[in-house]
Amino acid sequence: MEQTSKLSDRVINAIQKDISQGKYKPGQKIPAEPELMVQYAVGRSTIREAIKTLAMSGILRVQQGAGTFVNETVQTESLDQRLRRADFEEINQVRRMLDYEIVKLAAENHTKEDLHELKSLLEKRKQAILEQEYQQCMEADIAFHTAIAKASGNNVLADLFRSFTVVIRDFFSKRDTQSISHFAISHHLHEQLYKAIKSGNVKLSRQVMEDILDNNY
Repeated sequence: MEQTSKLSDRVINAIQKDISQGKYKPGQKIPAEPELMVQYAVGRSTIREAIKTLAMSGILRVQQGAGTFVNETVQTESLDQRLRRADFEEINQVRRMLDYEIVKLAAENHTKEDLHELKSLLEKRKQAILEQEYQQCMEADIAFHTAIAKASGNNVLADLFRSFTVVIRDFFSKRDTQSISHFAISHHLHEQLYKAIKSGNVKLSRQVMEDILDNNY
């Protein structure tokens, strides 16, 4: 049973990938069991378990006597694509929730290597400000926050944050003015955030992060 479950997980991932890449489109009927068995090189019970799971999650729709179809409302675009077209206010709300948990975990779980990386990126950010290098400052800023996500010790949170950097870059590039002042004004807050994480002060880390977000970095 355990082996079948592992195989069905592989088939589930494969079908989801095929849907996301447009092989099977919303509303389209997917092949019958015999063809799926050949396509994914598994037995009938594995195919049935995978289809059952995908139907329960709303990705597939099983229509008795007609076959199995991709749900018309299934999300086929990648997370990056979805984020690119999202409303910035929605992004900001989710980003706040992520950041509050990330800085909490970073304050609790950071390593010496994490602190060294954060300090180095903070210095790069400061140097870019002094040299009036907008692009370099933007990259150092994003790298600094990404390093905090990594310091959280939670790989899923870190991966989610990396996805959000697509939107963050887009936001920076679309500002009315690519003035370095946006980064300069908040640099002292970034230094405070580093110190709060280093000291393990969760409450202060969250407060400083809130101040940074309120100032749009």
